[in-house]
Amino acid sequence: MGWWKVNADTLAGSRFVISPLAETFASLGLLHYAKAAHPGERAWLDAHLPAYRRHLADNPVTALLIRAGLGRDWIADFLIPTPRDRETVAEGVARIRAATSTEAHANLTRSLLGPLPAALADRDDLPELAADLMEYVWEDAVRPYWDRRRRILEADVVARTARVGQVGWAAVLDALRPGTRWLGGDRLQINLYANPPREIAGAELVFVPVTPKAGWVAWEEPERYAVIYPCAGALAEHRDGRTAPAALGALLGPTRAAVLVLLDSPLSTTQLTALTGQALGSVGRHLRVLLDAGLVERRRAGRSVLYSRTAAGEVLVTASGAGAATDNYRS
Repeated sequence: MGWWKVNADTLAGSRFVISPLAETFASLGLLHYAKAAHPGERAWLDAHLPAYRRHLADNPVTALLIRAGLGRDWIADFLIPTPRDRETVAEGVARIRAATSTEAHANLTRSLLGPLPAALADRDDLPELAADLMEYVWEDAVRPYWDRRRRILEADVVARTARVGQVGWAAVLDALRPGTRWLGGDRLQINLYANPPREIAGAELVFVPVTPKAGWVAWEEPERYAVIYPCAGALAEHRDGRTAPAALGALLGPTRAAVLVLLDSPLSTTQLTALTGQALGSVGRHLRVLLDAGLVERRRAGRSVLYSRTAAGEVLVTASGAGAATDNYRS
């Protein structure tokens, strides 16, 4: 297994950040493998996969490049610059474009576990081609949805940050993605591959959610390391269309029941607005009724007010059969 040596100060200074560049690369991976994890991804693939495949058919060297770069056990490093807080897609793509051809060839050789095909080995413009492809995916398949995706990612960041205060970093890290867990002491397991450990004490450590069911790690030694993971709202588009059990809906009303079901972890009104598609005022009114009924409670976490189910609300959701369904949506 691969693990990083993380001291207490590095972990205490780590944070969750949102990266449109990471979201774009995760979406590129989804287009490449064309395997949807849920109906929301399936609908997105149906809308964008045909155009993506036409784009690669018109650019065969780029098609070969991305097949080589997304290796079975290793992604070519120049394709995935380590996410930086508040970095725009243009700034991130510029870092891809700035890679040298020597770096690109070396990275691709590692991801392929062997020599490059002649069509790639003879090219000096591979970083440029990779940057162009990332720009295409961003403009065509991510940017039109970015406002909504950003809200879902923000919801994940707020919820996980609050959970650190509730249960500590170890429990939060254990729940990030398969293969990532706190091993105790100063060891953070980042994947299941037999890679040598890395000492990252004193470095910047960030955790970056993406909406596709994807995850990887990236670094710029020795100053910056990142763990990219699928956010808790990865199935949000599916959840939006999911109705609460009929019995619970009949008792509380369909939308109010859906809000109660979603509160299996603390969420703010902004998060609930993103996940339900309801107006902010409507969500606030439903929360007020649930508060008055003793089914939810609220508390402050920094500048946010988070809502969660009370014991009574938990009993009601579990009795309706919604609790088991909710478990299926956890990463």
